[in-house]
Amino acid sequence: MTIKKLLFTPILSLFALFAVAQTGDIRGFVYDQENGEPVLFATVFLSGTSYGGTTDINGFFNIAKVPVGTYTLTCTYVGYDSTGVTVDLKAGRIINQSLYLTESSTQLSEIKVTAKREESRSDVKISTIKVTPKDIKSIPGTGGQADLAQYLQVLPGVIFTGDQGGQLYIRGGSPIQNKILLDGMTIYNPFHSIGFFSVFETEIIRNVEVMTGGFSADYGGRVSAVIDITSRDGNKKRFGGLIGANPFQANVLLEGPIVKLDEDSGTSASFILTGKHSYLEETSKSLYSYIDSTGLPFGFTDLYGKVSLTSKTGSKLNAFGFNFRDNVDISNTSNLDWNSYGGGVNFKLIPNYAKTIIGGHFAYSQYDIALNETDERPRESSINSFEIGFDITGYGQDSEFNAGIELEGPATAFSFTNGLGINVEEDAFNTNFAGFVKYKKRLGSLVFEPSMRVQYYASISDFSFEPRLGMKLNATDNLRFKFAGGIFSQNLISAVNERDVVNLFVGFLSSPGQVATPGTSQKADYRYQRSIHAIGGVEIDLFENLELNIEPYYKYFPQLINVNRNKLSASDPNYSTEKGDAYGIDFLLRYDTKSLFLWAAYSFGFVNRDDGEQVYPTHFDRRHNINLVGNYKFGADRLWEAGVRWNIGSGFPFTLTQGFYEDFNFEDGINTDFISENGDLGVIYSDDRNSGRLPYYHRMDVSLKRTLEFTKYLKLDIYAGVTNVYNRENIFYFDRIRYERVNQLPLLPSMGMTMSF
Repeated sequence: MTIKKLLFTPILSLFALFAVAQTGDIRGFVYDQENGEPVLFATVFLSGTSYGGTTDINGFFNIAKVPVGTYTLTCTYVGYDSTGVTVDLKAGRIINQSLYLTESSTQLSEIKVTAKREESRSDVKISTIKVTPKDIKSIPGTGGQADLAQYLQVLPGVIFTGDQGGQLYIRGGSPIQNKILLDGMTIYNPFHSIGFFSVFETEIIRNVEVMTGGFSADYGGRVSAVIDITSRDGNKKRFGGLIGANPFQANVLLEGPIVKLDEDSGTSASFILTGKHSYLEETSKSLYSYIDSTGLPFGFTDLYGKVSLTSKTGSKLNAFGFNFRDNVDISNTSNLDWNSYGGGVNFKLIPNYAKTIIGGHFAYSQYDIALNETDERPRESSINSFEIGFDITGYGQDSEFNAGIELEGPATAFSFTNGLGINVEEDAFNTNFAGFVKYKKRLGSLVFEPSMRVQYYASISDFSFEPRLGMKLNATDNLRFKFAGGIFSQNLISAVNERDVVNLFVGFLSSPGQVATPGTSQKADYRYQRSIHAIGGVEIDLFENLELNIEPYYKYFPQLINVNRNKLSASDPNYSTEKGDAYGIDFLLRYDTKSLFLWAAYSFGFVNRDDGEQVYPTHFDRRHNINLVGNYKFGADRLWEAGVRWNIGSGFPFTLTQGFYEDFNFEDGINTDFISENGDLGVIYSDDRNSGRLPYYHRMDVSLKRTLEFTKYLKLDIYAGVTNVYNRENIFYFDRIRYERVNQLPLLPSMGMTMSF
């Protein structure tokens, strides 16, 4: 080392330390002045400088390594008046500052830069669609009631297989391969048997992130997709709520402060309670008797409650609980009941002068389901689970570091008797442990986000190492390229068989200790389900409010595990394995202004499975899927709102029928009188699995809403809607035994009202 290096190295180090010492951090929360609810994706900046950022789903912002000095901290958001406060930043200090926005009395005609667009430049978020209550309400709702289940169906890459007992499939992944989270807690069956409704009340949703693939390492335990739902807090300033009713259901919401928000101290406590109950079984007998004179056999009840505590620095504690129930009673055929309940807490701890945020959650849930049919072969399943997680997040200038640990203990019980009278029973308790690290860095026009997850499945004594990577290149202000990929795993499997078209029974099992590779007796390399994702994309801001997103994707599933529905004897294995892949391309064109919302999504995809004997398309392999949505607000003060949705999709695959035979089950052994007695009608299926295709599906829904404002807080929404407006006879499935075609639901007109106060 030269004399110059010996002299300059400590001098440069001192300069670096001095430079760091001459900076500080400014962070805080942005709230709605009216109710104290966080404002998501608002722009926060220091006037006259290039320092700034956007708020997250909690309303939190962080501006790191700001030179010392006095600044005006300014916040802007579409539809709100801008606000600003003076802050005096000293060296090495952290300023915690809350900002409150008031809704603007005058609407801006043009917004040059929005927080949403700024966020798309600074976050990778590939294959991620953010959904707000406003978005959900832009879709014409069945019964006039907006619901997340109906909105998810218009997203690119998402396939829904039916109005009754249908399931949600995301880019080649079956329902069990999609993780649904509510406030950090896993919800095992989020959709009711009538496919128009989820268990989530739209009015309590703050934000939804739908990750259709390539998600980062802070999410795990599923091999296809994640839907992360965050509920909002109750009103921190006043008591209020709503009451609604339509032919499908009635709902109620109550909210208010327990300790009213003090803007000076920032402390508050609030609650929110929601409930909805369907009475379609009764109303459909008179309103929709042309469907079935006995009425539509669907019923459900959903309850949710939450208490939120907030401190001066923005530290927060939430406690919540829920109970979701569903029932299907098809006369003289089958009866299904499921019940899901649980609760938990989550928190964010924001120390006064530390540059990190500590988060955590604990939850417990129970899910039970039973299906009894005329074949006297009942199916039963249950899963109870606890979940514990802790994470820590640190912020730097143009960087973010996140690390955490998770512990999950699902216990599953399953009982099923197949068509040959063979009973499959499986009880298991598992402990799954995971740790993850994620780092995001913005390097000029490149956003780089590597992450790593290590998953340990104690019940099968196996580790899964899951590196993941996300990147985004901001080529210009209006053009962005992106990529994401990684390895994913899960050890939970479903009792639903992918050969079934109608899946009312959704049960769960743990992966077995050992399985064979597809079509062989050789031990598989992995004892859990596994996938590899590779996703590219481009985002283009065509005009001021017009965005185009294009994403080609490939998912490879080297191992999938199913219940062996073809088990012929007690000695046969309980499970079968497959491998497969899913690939395609999704297009999304979105136009959004104050009055007009337009949405056009097109998906082109392939989903295949290989069971070791043949490669075949899955029953949810829809080659083409198009969704067009329009929503227009008009009239004085935009109190009228009209919506339309049109969907067209190519037909699902099915296995052709080659013939029929007389089927004896020989329950009486050698005493079976197969000469004088008649057996059941058996079906001979084609050896070429899923080689047929059903006709195209298409449907149009329309809605119209009028809002009557009586006072500032008291208003009445009156809405009318028609589902399947031109009464398209879309095939659901074909009953081969009765030789009858079963259609999806026909034209369903409805009216309803919601009073908010």
